[in-house]
Amino acid sequence: MVSLDTDDYRLERGDEAPAFELTGTDGRDYTLDDFGDFEALLVVFTCNHCPYAKAKMDELNYLAETHDDLAVVGINPNDAEEYPDDSFEHMQELVEDGTVAYDAYLRDGSQEIAAAYGAVCTPDPFLFGNEDGTFRLAYHGRIDDALNPDDEPTDYEMREHVEAVLSGEDVDAEDKPSRGCSIKWTDGNEPDYFEA
Repeated sequence: MVSLDTDDYRLERGDEAPAFELTGTDGRDYTLDDFGDFEALLVVFTCNHCPYAKAKMDELNYLAETHDDLAVVGINPNDAEEYPDDSFEHMQELVEDGTVAYDAYLRDGSQEIAAAYGAVCTPDPFLFGNEDGTFRLAYHGRIDDALNPDDEPTDYEMREHVEAVLSGEDVDAEDKPSRGCSIKWTDGNEPDYFEA
C-alpha cells in the first residue's frame, strides 16, 4: 500500500495534461484530442488486480455514466509480465463484462505516461478542466474518503470536485492523497521519483 505526499515531480494545479497516445480496450488509439469535446477529464492510473483500484471501479463507472460533460479515462501502466492479471486481455474482459464502464480504458505498456503524470499508486486520479481546448489540472487526489478496500465511503469527494469543474469553478479543497497499491514498474523502468 502506498499513500501519496506532494513532491516536486507531481503536476501542480493549472498544469497542462501531459500528452499521450495509448491503445484502448476497443483497439483504438486515443490521444487527449479525442476527449476535447468534454468540459472535464478524469484520468485515473489504475489496474485490474489491486484491491484498492477494484474498490473504486463502481464509483468511476458512476461518474462516467452520470456526467455527460466528463470523460473518465482509466490508464493501466502495470507490468503485465510480472502481474498477469493486469494484462491487456484481462482489461478487455473487464470492459466486455461491464465491470469497467469508463469512457476509455487504456494500456500504458511503456509506463512513460504514468511517469509523465507522476503517478505513484493505483488508483491515482487526476481531474482536469477544459480551458479553451487545453486540459489543465484542477485536482489531484482521492476519489472518496474510503481509505481501505472494504471501507464504505461517507464522502464522495470527487463528485463534488467534478461538479465544481463542470460549473466553471475552482476546486477549493486541498488535494487529499490517494491510497493504493504501488504502480508495478518493470525492472529498470522506475522513474526518478520512485521509492521502493
